[in-house]
Amino acid sequence: MRILHTMLRVTDLQKSISFYTEILGMHLLRRKDFPDGKFTLAFLGYGDESENTVLELTHNWETSAYELGNAYGHIAIEVEDVYAACDAIKAKGGEVVREAGPMKHGSTILAFVKDPDGYMIELLGAK
Repeated sequence: MRILHTMLRVTDLQKSISFYTEILGMHLLRRKDFPDGKFTLAFLGYGDESENTVLELTHNWETSAYELGNAYGHIAIEVEDVYAACDAIKAKGGEVVREAGPMKHGSTILAFVKDPDGYMIELLGAK
């Protein structure tokens, strides 16, 4: 068994695809419209779905907003250098909401960024 993907509902599909590809460096792997259901699915990731866990963005055409709730935490992405990743994300217009630095009560270097819909993305240094 393996985890295939994580799904997030997004309000502006193109804005979200741009964030994940242009700011976080993922690749758009596939996209499909479902006109009868009035939704679009887009799959993004850092490698082929046959070997990597990917992100599924679901855009329901007639939904303009979602409530994120308080149960969702974050998606974690490993980066070579958290400080450099934050600088690159800010330079591309991304929102860093917790600057790079050691975690509270520990030594792991991390940071948090927010996607266009407010989902949190944790950046963790490579081990």
